[in-house]
Amino acid sequence: MAQIRELDPSASPLDYFGYELRRKREEAGLTQKELGGIVFCTGSLIGQIETTLKVPTREFAERVDAALMTDGCFSRLVGLVLRSQLPHWFQPYAEMEAKAGYISTYQCQLVYGLLQTPRYAAAMLGIDNQDRLEERVAARMERQRILKREQSPVLWVVMDESVLLQAVGGRAVMREQLAHLLTLRDKPWVHLQVLPFEVGAHTGMRGAFTLLRFDSDPDLHYFEGYDQGHMTANPQVIRERSVGYARLQATALSPEDSADLIAGVMEDRYGDQSADEGCDVA
Repeated sequence: MAQIRELDPSASPLDYFGYELRRKREEAGLTQKELGGIVFCTGSLIGQIETTLKVPTREFAERVDAALMTDGCFSRLVGLVLRSQLPHWFQPYAEMEAKAGYISTYQCQLVYGLLQTPRYAAAMLGIDNQDRLEERVAARMERQRILKREQSPVLWVVMDESVLLQAVGGRAVMREQLAHLLTLRDKPWVHLQVLPFEVGAHTGMRGAFTLLRFDSDPDLHYFEGYDQGHMTANPQVIRERSVGYARLQATALSPEDSADLIAGVMEDRYGDQSADEGCDVA
């Protein structure tokens, strides 16, 4: 008889999810294979999730809730599970980002995480490490759920023009990513400006940064090093960076002109995909 791996449900959100999945499945009198058939996956995948070898997706959690009639238990828990897959040093920022009422960010190299497509995210996250790439992409996509809330935060992004030209993942991935950015014109709480090369020297040349504002808590300033993030509520830092961000907004193209530039780059630089079909990162 195969030995059943015992989990400590207090060890992590992933352990708790696996522990509860096994418990609820057994309460329902279902084998792993039987539950897999109901939620359209293999019994092996059920076993891997129950033993923390695989991270559940939100779609999986919703199907399990329906199959086991658990009143949204797993759908609520999966957000914690996916957030736990973010780098440990990034998790405190992700928690504060999810609580912010106003997010303003300057990005000089990458599309901001809340606006990335899955394939763009995979291309970035897989550069140095392909391990559990699917789970890490899922965690990044989970962050974006805050933009779908009924009371979503205001998001203002100033993005360097170079972000549009850096072919992350290949032509098809970039075309898809830029097309996604263009859909943001229809979202009243999301604003995107491009800072063109012709601006020359500017206050953002010290690097990317983000300001988070809250209804009742102090503002936060965040920036990243190579392997860690830094947050501060120091009033002087907030004051200086807020003024700097206002200058970036004033210098960048308007949201309307930015959209025109993005559309132009998408067609001129990434319009012909035939030469690059084999180079995309899935």
